[in-house]
Amino acid sequence: MMNRTVRLAHRPTGLPAPDIWAIADEPVPTLAEGEVLVEVKAISLDPAMRGWLDGGRSYIDPVNLGDVMRAAGTGVVVDSRSARWKPGDTVAGGFGVQRHAVVAERHLEPIDLSVASFERWLGVLGVPGMTAWFGLLDVGALKEGESVVVSAAAGAVGALAVQIARLKGCPVVGIAGGPEKCAYVVDELGAAACIDYKAGDVRARVAEALPKGIDVYFDNVGGEILEAMMTLLRRRARVVICGAVSGYNDFANIRGPRNYLNLLVQRARMEGFVVFDYAARYPEARAQIAQWLTEGKIVAKEHVEEGLDRFPHVLPMLYTGGNFGKLVLRP
Repeated sequence: MMNRTVRLAHRPTGLPAPDIWAIADEPVPTLAEGEVLVEVKAISLDPAMRGWLDGGRSYIDPVNLGDVMRAAGTGVVVDSRSARWKPGDTVAGGFGVQRHAVVAERHLEPIDLSVASFERWLGVLGVPGMTAWFGLLDVGALKEGESVVVSAAAGAVGALAVQIARLKGCPVVGIAGGPEKCAYVVDELGAAACIDYKAGDVRARVAEALPKGIDVYFDNVGGEILEAMMTLLRRRARVVICGAVSGYNDFANIRGPRNYLNLLVQRARMEGFVVFDYAARYPEARAQIAQWLTEGKIVAKEHVEEGLDRFPHVLPMLYTGGNFGKLVLRP
């Protein structure tokens, strides 16, 4: 059996260009004892991928040159040398950007297609959903009635964060790019308002929507918007640093908040987090999110692209605003 793979050939400068990737067909390795062969059905594309392409170590090792690009995925077991898994089982794991993956049995987890599709298990029931849940409720320590602002509110993480805040009885304002995304954040996600950052003074319009200020700011973008939101913090506010997509393609010049002393003035705190630290608690979050989906209390949106060979052209959508919803590639 042949396997089509996408490997990192060169480290990028700025926005990842198509020529940094090598796409090839390779023989599938023979399974060793305890290994499983998975046919990949859906691949998760996430903003954090850009950081993995640089040579420096962060919260996770970079992708090495020549390696299959790291990615979460869902798929079907097609061969197994494991007593735990049999052909036909539907699973999730770190499969990489390829059509077939050989995975150690301990690195797989089951998924139930009666609950959600292959694609949705990579969104609200996958790492983005866990990120929104633990970022808002644990790191942000959200309380009923508090005012919340979520940047990148139409994205995979932000969209669920908006809905969690709404379900917790909080007035929530989203920030997104363009009228279509803002309409989605208000009309479908249930935000009280959504500010189009492409249309002018974000700070003034958030201040108008939340005249008493912000209790929890869930930040996915960093840069100027983070700095602006920090001027609106209330006493004992929390700033949750989930990501900084505005700077991912220019880490050398990434901009931090010059007004960080407002944290002191407001007795507020800013805290970053890595969702993998909460892995042992994923089942509790998934159970509640799945229940909300079943009851129609939340909605989920996936942006699905087709074809493994298109990965080099699809990945940049994450950094240009080209995707609408959780970005997934069907190989």
